[in-house]
Amino acid sequence: MLARRTELGLSQEKAAERCGLHWTYLGQVERGRRNVTLHNILKIAAGLDVDAGVLVSGLEPPE
Repeated sequence: MLARRTELGLSQEKAAERCGLHWTYLGQVERGRRNVTLHNILKIAAGLDVDAGVLVSGLEPPE
C-alpha cells in the first residue's frame, strides 16, 4: 500500500481522503498497527486505483 501511495505521489492525508478514511487510520495500517477489514481493503484499493488482491498479495498471517 505504501509503495502504491508513493508511486501516485500522494501524502497520507490525500490518500486517506481518496479512500474515504481518516489519515491516522491509514498511517496505522501502513505501519501494521491496525487490522484491516475487507470493507476497508476494498476502500483503500479503490482510492489507490489498484486491485484489492495486489494489496494483500504476499502477506503472512500473524503469529
